[in-house]
Amino acid sequence: MKLITKKQDWGKVAVLMGGNSSERDISLESGQAVLQALIDERIDAYSIDVNKYTIDQLQIEQFQRAFIAIHGRGGEDGIIQGALDLAEIPYTGSGVLGSALAMDKLKSKQLWRGLQLPTADFLLLDETTNFPLVAQQLSLPLIVKPARQGSSVGIFRVDSIEDFEIAYSKAKVFDNLILAEQWLSGVEYTASILLGQPLPIIRLETPHKFYDFEAKYLANTTRYLCPCGLSRKSERLLQDIALQAFDTLGASGWGRVDFKCDKEGNPYLLEVNTVPGMTNHSLIPMAARAAGISFNNLVLKILESSEKNY
Repeated sequence: MKLITKKQDWGKVAVLMGGNSSERDISLESGQAVLQALIDERIDAYSIDVNKYTIDQLQIEQFQRAFIAIHGRGGEDGIIQGALDLAEIPYTGSGVLGSALAMDKLKSKQLWRGLQLPTADFLLLDETTNFPLVAQQLSLPLIVKPARQGSSVGIFRVDSIEDFEIAYSKAKVFDNLILAEQWLSGVEYTASILLGQPLPIIRLETPHKFYDFEAKYLANTTRYLCPCGLSRKSERLLQDIALQAFDTLGASGWGRVDFKCDKEGNPYLLEVNTVPGMTNHSLIPMAARAAGISFNNLVLKILESSEKNY
């Protein structure tokens, strides 16, 4: 599959990156890669490290478009999207609602369940939680995760009752909304979406207990398999579920849908990322490359998604 890239004048483009989330460093890396691709394509693009004065800066300096490369809070949760809407500056990717829903794993899972899309069993944790009872209901091992973080930040696998409350306390550093989720022991896959089209599925393999932050960004032992090893029919099914999950949340433009399978190979939705990484470890550029789309053309296609706003 090859998506044809339109050549047009995008005006003065701000590549928004950085911010103050726990994913700041990855965002800066993604943003610089995007910026270089735009400059290589002779687009009038500039880097903006986001702060509370950013919208004023964009208006004063007469930017005509924004490429959002901010990961996590402030970038994927609808905040910057709402500010750009008020300033009437078109931007890439999902709007306010799609960003906010995708960022919230609890809301995502509730919506998917309402439409009978597969997602792992879960329970919400708080200070009154009976941890042994939750462990009994979900079975050990299980996963503890902040509901509104990305890049596997603050996620812990729990193998014993003794570890459960410790994992909860550590996760609380990153969010006040914490989930315990059923552990899935099967293969992990990711499905990238670009302008309404699914890209080839990637299979993830890591010697870590799961695909955590280190496995994503630091380790050299993580394997990315594309082709993913599924039959054409099975891959198409996974892509269809990914598109349904993405659309259900009101996401648009581009993004990534993550799955993990149980031991029988049945896929379950984990989360949707509306501003995925664009680093040399990132998955959307890999999937695009497998579809015959260069990194520069991928960036241009994502920029094209900014047309939806106005």
